[in-house]
Amino acid sequence: MKKTLAVIGGTGDLGSGLAKRWAEAGYAVILGSRDSAKAEAAAEAMRVELVEKGVAEPDIRGLDNLAAAQAGELVVLTVPFSQQRPMLEQIRPALDGKILVDVTVPLVPPKVMRVQLPAEGSAGVLAQQLLGDSVRVVSAFQNVAAHHLQAGNRDVCDVLVCGDSKEARAEVIELVDAIGLRGLHAGSINNSAAAEALTSLLIFMNKHYGGHAGIRITGLD
Repeated sequence: MKKTLAVIGGTGDLGSGLAKRWAEAGYAVILGSRDSAKAEAAAEAMRVELVEKGVAEPDIRGLDNLAAAQAGELVVLTVPFSQQRPMLEQIRPALDGKILVDVTVPLVPPKVMRVQLPAEGSAGVLAQQLLGDSVRVVSAFQNVAAHHLQAGNRDVCDVLVCGDSKEARAEVIELVDAIGLRGLHAGSINNSAAAEALTSLLIFMNKHYGGHAGIRITGLD
């Protein structure tokens, strides 16, 4: 049985790209936004788009962020780093016993092409420390270009999945695979520092070469 997914920040480019791909794969998806009316309008537009593509009765709705987190069986956080801590504090009461997929990248404008990890070591570690052991934090999707998700491109990169619970990582890898990417176990939540740091490198390379780069891990079966 597929879980209902709540995407916090689901009206942004990355959040809506992930939400649309999961809805297309048959998941029930809730878009979270600070404004519930904005979230529902985005959900309606996404439903129309998917129906036009031939998806029968996509299950997408919009709610404010806290209500979305309460209704979701698994919660995905897709907000800028500056909003990560306040958003986690807002939705924390709704997260006990759940998996939180943290997509946060610690980018500090204007120098987003420079690696600037937080004092905790990574945004993923920050989230786990803030939420405590009752929430299983899994870090993923930091190196996926929103452009590819919005365009519906498949098999464009690998996704490093970090978290202290192997079972939670496995659940998130299923979500990665469901949207046509390859999810890989990448160890504990502390290892999320490597994936987060890679994003600044990719931003630099995309600017330098004019592309939408991702990563590939070679040599695995």
